[in-house]
Amino acid sequence: MVLIVDDVTLATTDQGFLVNAADWNEKVAERLAELNHVELGPEHWEIIRFIRDYYRQFRHLPNARVFAKAIAKTLGEEKGNSRYLHKLFPEGPLKYACKIAGLPKPPTCL
Repeated sequence: MVLIVDDVTLATTDQGFLVNAADWNEKVAERLAELNHVELGPEHWEIIRFIRDYYRQFRHLPNARVFAKAIAKTLGEEKGNSRYLHKLFPEGPLKYACKIAGLPKPPTCL
């Protein structure tokens, strides 16, 4: 599959994750969000930047529970809980935050 952003063709997996994380930028994120019916606001960007930093630091993606705990530790308990995260990414917080952030599909996500 492919994703076209500003006349640039980017390779994606069959589930819409970028093949090459280096292709990511905010315009790519906006297009991925649009395709996944997520309207990005400041709260989304906070989580997207968080998961990108996490991946850059640890070189792996957490499972959903560790994801929420890490957010709680860094951004506060009110943001590091499944209710808040599901409001932002109703179809699956970890999976869709990673997809929009240009990261690989987390191994624990279906």
